[in-house]
Amino acid sequence: MIPSVNPSGSDTRGLLYYLYETGKYEDHTDPHLVASFDGMSPDPGRDPNATLKDLQQLLDQPVMALAKHARPAKHVWHTSVRADPGDRILSDEQWAGIARRIVAATGVDPGEGQSGCRWVAVRHADDHIHIVATLVTEDGHRPDDFRSGARAQAEARLIEKELGLHQVAPGDGTAAQRPTSAERHKAERQGRERTAREELRETVRRAVTGARSDEEFFDRLAAAGLLIRKRAAPSGDLLGYKVALPDDLNKDGEPVFYPGARLAPDLSLPRIRERWSGDAQDNPAARQEEAPRTGPGSPATARRGTASAAWQAVLVVEHGDDAVAAAHIAAAGEVLDALAKTSAAHTRRELRDAATAFEHASRSHVRAVRGHDRALRQAARDLVQGGPALGRGEDGATTAMAIDMLFFLITAAAHWHARKGHAQQAEAAAQAAEHLRTAYRAAAAQPLGVLYQRGRRLSRPMLQRQTMLLREALPDLAERVLAEPGWYALAATLAEAEAAGHAPAALLSDVAGRRELGTADSVSDVLVWRLRRMADLPADAAGVPRNRVAISPSEAARPAPRSTSPRSPRDGEASGNTL
Repeated sequence: MIPSVNPSGSDTRGLLYYLYETGKYEDHTDPHLVASFDGMSPDPGRDPNATLKDLQQLLDQPVMALAKHARPAKHVWHTSVRADPGDRILSDEQWAGIARRIVAATGVDPGEGQSGCRWVAVRHADDHIHIVATLVTEDGHRPDDFRSGARAQAEARLIEKELGLHQVAPGDGTAAQRPTSAERHKAERQGRERTAREELRETVRRAVTGARSDEEFFDRLAAAGLLIRKRAAPSGDLLGYKVALPDDLNKDGEPVFYPGARLAPDLSLPRIRERWSGDAQDNPAARQEEAPRTGPGSPATARRGTASAAWQAVLVVEHGDDAVAAAHIAAAGEVLDALAKTSAAHTRRELRDAATAFEHASRSHVRAVRGHDRALRQAARDLVQGGPALGRGEDGATTAMAIDMLFFLITAAAHWHARKGHAQQAEAAAQAAEHLRTAYRAAAAQPLGVLYQRGRRLSRPMLQRQTMLLREALPDLAERVLAEPGWYALAATLAEAEAAGHAPAALLSDVAGRRELGTADSVSDVLVWRLRRMADLPADAAGVPRNRVAISPSEAARPAPRSTSPRSPRDGEASGNTL
């Protein structure tokens, strides 16, 4: 259950008109009062003799009783209270009880003999109500509604438990501001999938990804088609900015601008500058931790670099200082944004959803120490500069490799937040990980399918050799790996690594020892990508000559050998296991 307290307004009748309007909005089907301050307020939705003016005048009466100069300019308090989509439909009586608890908890009408404000609760859809109050008490004073939003959230958590509703993780004030009801309905009228606020937030987030200066950041915003207003001090120093969509206009036909801080707490100009201040070349700690890199190059090269940076970041998040871990988690959000921006069509939606879900997980009250996250920020920059990737070949295969490593990084971030008690961030990271799972399946199907077929065609002695090697290197996980369809892809990769001059047993022990594998859904998949990255093998094995994996023409013509594993996958079965 989500209470959403909106900024105070000045037009009681205008708000009531919106709540009772049925012609414009699909969910305004039966507007009516479910509760009010006195239980007897006129209801224009059910009483044919009651009007909106009657209700407005009743609510505004304590305000109008004050001398004109004493009336607050913004006297209209408004919150919506929305149930989770999976919750059962509540009755009017239940919503009435919820409304009374919310106005009491927020100080709008505290009860227990204390003077309160006049309010009504309007229901015009099954899943939510709107509470409207005028912020002058019956005895002419201002109510104690300080931090009413946080107080409403706390009461909602109690209501959820008592009514057996979906329990929302408690917040900590780091979430981005939700779109208001008016913004959502405006988006619906304009045929937008998202509100202007949400669209601007994503565009600004992507513009920040890997940027290194104010100039580069604002150039990217302009290139994305946003309108920009900058705020400067008398000295000329830039203090802040606002952005708007060119076609998002107010009633006067002017663009609606949003300050960066109103899009998300970490999108204010000072917070954005913290990211590239850590990229300064004179930061010795940052230089020491920066991973080797060869430049952005192609999309495939950028994705390999992303996999390497994510691999190192997992260890930092799991074992590093909190402030440094927080920086890596924040930078992981930039990498997700960059990967989504440059991904192929078959993975783009899931990667975009992963980046959007992880957005809240990238922030917490643990202040990030920037600079140590340079490798991840550079990876994000390389992804952007490398440009869009194809969904096939080395681009597609290295995309699967990068997603595989990022899945473990995002999962590590979820565990880190959970240990710190950051419930909403942990939930956001877990949601992002699920989207990465789906994106991985789409990206990995073709390259792992090629490796699978190669592994099925290995000679019997070669397959037995790889099986023995696996059992020696990973005795605790060997039988599990041998039972996975991905075992054949791993066997082909081990053979290819040996043909390239590597010692496969030592390489396998090395990659397996870098991080635990017990929680992986497909250990073989994870080992394939780690091996191919560490041994510098092409991610797309389709372009590798067959003699690189010791398959002779006569062997290629023979039927695939029987598996030496406990379970033999069906012929033609591709490795479809998730991460």
